[in-house]
Amino acid sequence: MEVKALQQMLSQFRQAQEKLEEQIGEIVVEASAGGGMVTVKMNGQKNLTEVRIEPEIFQGKDQEMLQELILAAVNDAARRVDEELSKQVKDLTGGLPGMMGIKIPGF
Repeated sequence: MEVKALQQMLSQFRQAQEKLEEQIGEIVVEASAGGGMVTVKMNGQKNLTEVRIEPEIFQGKDQEMLQELILAAVNDAARRVDEELSKQVKDLTGGLPGMMGIKIPGF
């Protein structure tokens, strides 16, 4: 491969990486469990940004159920972040020659 072509490909890769980092900062997913009794929001870095628990859940005083609902909602949000990141990486790398077969850890 020519040096100039390689430099061009690296430049495209850097641009794609910058765009992906920008998009990761914009990702926000929401997931819920227990029919909406527990709802969480998570950003692209997989940090929880919001947790909502419906007041009725405290009436039952079932600590184990609450813990399970929170765990389910957080896990679902993390899965959704992974799906969104994977989609965005695929969209970005689809336009770069030679990038389709590259596996990026965590995606």
